[in-house]
Amino acid sequence: MNLLKNILLAFIFSLGFNSNGQTPATDLICEFKKNPVAVTNANPRLGWKIFSEKNDVSQTAYHILVASTPQKLTVEDADFWNSSKINSDQSQLIFYSGKPLKPGSNYYWKVKVWDQDKKASQWSEVNSFRIAPDEKQLQPVWIGAITKEDSHLPEGRNFHTATYKKEKKEAMIAATDSLARRSIMLRKVFKVSKKITEAVVYISGLGHYELTINGSKIGTSAFAPLWTDYDKSVNYNSYELDSDALNKGENAIGVVLGNGMYNMIAERYSKFFVSFGPPTLFFNMKITYSDGTSEVIKSDSSWKYEKSPISFNSIFGGEDYDANLEQPGWDQPNFNAENWKDAIIQEAPKGKLQAQVTPPVIIQKEFSVKEVNEIEPNTFVFNMGQNLSGFPTIQVKGKKGQKIRLWVGEVLNEDGRIRQGRSGKPYYFDYTLKGNGIEEWQPRFSYYGYQYIEIEQINYKEAVDAKLPTLLNITSNFIYNDSGESGFFESSNPIFNKAHELINNAIKSNFQAVLTDCPHREKLGWLEEAHLNGPGLIFNYNMQKYIPGIMQNIKDAQRENGLIPNIAPEYVIFGGDFTDSPEWGVTGIVLPWMYYEYYGDSSLLEKYYPVMKKYVDYLTSKSENHILSYGLGDWYDYGDHAAGYSKNSPIALSATSHYYFGADLLAKAAKLLNKEEDSQTYEKLSNTIKKAFNTEFFNSETKQYGTSSQFSNAVPVFMDIVEPEYKAEVMQNLVDDIKARGYRLTTGDVGNRYLFQALARNGENETMYKMNNHYDTPGYGFQIKFGLTTLTEQWDPRKGNSWNHFMMGQIEEWFYRSLAGIVPDPEHPGFKHFFIQPELVGDLNFVKASYNSIYGTIISEWEKSEKTTTFKLEIPANTSARIKLPIDSTNKILINGKPYKRQSRMESNSKSFNFKLASGKYIITTSN
Repeated sequence: MNLLKNILLAFIFSLGFNSNGQTPATDLICEFKKNPVAVTNANPRLGWKIFSEKNDVSQTAYHILVASTPQKLTVEDADFWNSSKINSDQSQLIFYSGKPLKPGSNYYWKVKVWDQDKKASQWSEVNSFRIAPDEKQLQPVWIGAITKEDSHLPEGRNFHTATYKKEKKEAMIAATDSLARRSIMLRKVFKVSKKITEAVVYISGLGHYELTINGSKIGTSAFAPLWTDYDKSVNYNSYELDSDALNKGENAIGVVLGNGMYNMIAERYSKFFVSFGPPTLFFNMKITYSDGTSEVIKSDSSWKYEKSPISFNSIFGGEDYDANLEQPGWDQPNFNAENWKDAIIQEAPKGKLQAQVTPPVIIQKEFSVKEVNEIEPNTFVFNMGQNLSGFPTIQVKGKKGQKIRLWVGEVLNEDGRIRQGRSGKPYYFDYTLKGNGIEEWQPRFSYYGYQYIEIEQINYKEAVDAKLPTLLNITSNFIYNDSGESGFFESSNPIFNKAHELINNAIKSNFQAVLTDCPHREKLGWLEEAHLNGPGLIFNYNMQKYIPGIMQNIKDAQRENGLIPNIAPEYVIFGGDFTDSPEWGVTGIVLPWMYYEYYGDSSLLEKYYPVMKKYVDYLTSKSENHILSYGLGDWYDYGDHAAGYSKNSPIALSATSHYYFGADLLAKAAKLLNKEEDSQTYEKLSNTIKKAFNTEFFNSETKQYGTSSQFSNAVPVFMDIVEPEYKAEVMQNLVDDIKARGYRLTTGDVGNRYLFQALARNGENETMYKMNNHYDTPGYGFQIKFGLTTLTEQWDPRKGNSWNHFMMGQIEEWFYRSLAGIVPDPEHPGFKHFFIQPELVGDLNFVKASYNSIYGTIISEWEKSEKTTTFKLEIPANTSARIKLPIDSTNKILINGKPYKRQSRMESNSKSFNFKLASGKYIITTSN
């Protein structure tokens, strides 16, 4: 039905495309997504972009039509909303304002716009959106192989590997029924006798599922649904089926279930042993027929189940598959399932069932073998060329019952074998052959961070030893979130280019259901990365639908007393500073504000304002005279000491500064949301914290903070805690410390962003350049020199555990914001108006960057030669930008070949080349 709908929409668009020479609205979105199938907002927000080859293009009005069928739109019969012509330049986040929309129903819409000359465009193409069904429509029934009560699975969140006694772990394994942790297959047969107009599936299989209909996989998701705190929220996925998905006559639904984070088991390696229940399935498919009738196929006791060939699966421990247990045709019609058992009605998860709006995790890239070493006879180690998060695909041939075990890891021992000691062991994949020609397999429900694969007792490529199975081919599948990329960066500096690549490979590796810290040892959503790397994440990826998921997890994790724990979802309680550290918890305040700045969307501030307020109040309750004295501080700061807790800088300074940061942003949010009383209360609180901070940590004689470390001085500068009259001297002390260390940093996970941005935003980009343009440690260059393909946990990878962390990747913000100069305007959030103010530093001779904002692609490029400097800029239609170029305005300056003073709608400042540009493409040149 999906394909049929798209063809119909394209046909209707062609009928209505009577061009009058004006550019139509394009890239239509509803709730930041094209043609969404599960909109949770009863009054969804619509948006579009305007593309034009002309300069100085803006929108002055729009007209939206929303109808129940696409056919109605051909005759402009908007039976749900006809906005009429609205004089406005708004082209994003426009609230639907028509008749009430029905849950579970699909709607179609189009728009036309008027430009700056009051000329109307043709109608846009027709797009659609479907409102998510309500719980009454879904009638969720959960089924599986065993009830939670009978499964004897452990409850509670205190079973952490490091503290869990061995005998208790063994008792847990012995007490757990195999059905409680075993992957199962479920099937349902039904018949279709009438013509279908649409069929929509709503499904949640916990921990993870794979859905097939008549033997064909539905959707591209891996590890669906995305992880949540299942006691608070449970995601379901929505699929509109293609027209050929269902047959006339008998049809079969097949679902395979795996454990995921829902059912963590105490075997092999595991970070924790926590279960929300045995594997379970909710399924609902509504079929609508051409005669107007409908039918619902749902999960109930009429379904059948059997154990799947996946004999073991654990997110942390690996996966085993016995091909001899396969039942060919099990998920297709006309299969004999008389020996299968009746499904058991299970206890529903405690969490609220909700539509998953965050994009899925999918297989994004595939890597072939780069190098192979036979380290012992018939033992091979394969270098796949890229450290990543994922799993392999193998092609093998051999005898029935032969087994292939794949060990995966990101590091090798000196003897060339896989080393998992620092990334979590034992972790492996087992495949047992059925002995029937060439067999192909890949895991479904487990992934790991690895670059190398070790396999013992095999032939490779050729069957030299008939007693051993033969590996014919092996590839690596790189999985990460399907949010899509939004940015591009390149420069003339090879260190910066390679650092950009390493950081983004690490981001992608950890861009899973949550932003994980690493793709192997923990796979947990440590929150500090989200805000400290936030601008870099937003410049590189489309985070519009992802960040709301982080905030929902934060809300679910927040305690009654207001504490936001360091990880969300909080699957396990670590306790102490690893549960409660302000630098981590403040993400719940910083992230909604950052979202507003970059996307112009205040909805997260509105929705999660109570979360933000409760957290600041919690920090106040923990403070003494408005000083906080606990937490992890500048985690992993650099020095001769062992990495971990902040050593260079006072933990109290770090905690209190983030307390202030949170209170200050909360006050601003209250003002934005017209909460006047709160605005005054928290503005007063933030001023009180600032005063306490300066009294406690500032030395008025030396003009230094705390221990005079880089972190100690950078944080108050970045957060505007330092009083204006002292700022220059504090900055100078900061720069002097960097110079005295040979332009080397001493900050860590928390401090890097504040150090980088304190320098960048206060005229010290040359210092920033020198601090990062070298091949020594600490620095990105050392990692490049070391031959890595992802950013590591520590500046010196030989000391750290993980070789796939992105927490030190805060330089991405500098690449885009400073070198390319793409800067949001706080007064016009969402890049409706913005700044382009590139920095020409060091020996750089070119920078190329782009950012796909919600209004269109912003491009900022510059190239410097001996005689001229050239800037290439693109400003999306319906936006404007203030241009601040670091060039002498007394020189001859040309814009698109003409002296700049002749350009229209432009302002000039005699002291610098600083002016405003409307939308369009511009080439600016000046002599050096």
